Amino acid sequence: NIHPSLLPRYPGLNTHQRALDAGDRFAGATVHFVTRELDGGPPVLQARVAIEADDTADSLAARVRAMEHVIYPLAARWFIEGRLLLGADGAYLDGDKLPAGGIDYEAQHP
Repeated sequence: NIHPSLLPRYPGLNTHQRALDAGDRFAGATVHFVTRELDGGPPVLQARVAIEADDTADSLAARVRAMEHVIYPLAARWFIEGRLLLGADGAYLDGDKLPAGGIDYEAQHP
């Protein structure tokens, strides 16, 4: 699944407005496995975008959506290739357990 926030921050709806209201410096998107808990499955991959001073929920959503279109296909490819798995204790890529927040896309693609 993909969620328009940097989980675990802002599960559910209205994520962009919530980030703006909180004065966050960054927002983003998270690809995560689905579990019974709303937006609570193990994160796989996250991408951040800076929140600009003149951002609205719509302008922020557009930039987050652009990153969603990058990270979701990447995670889907890993899953299709059998590289990404859900274990009893979290998500794994190439046999290695992923960190609690998933992979930081920017750290992998500077």
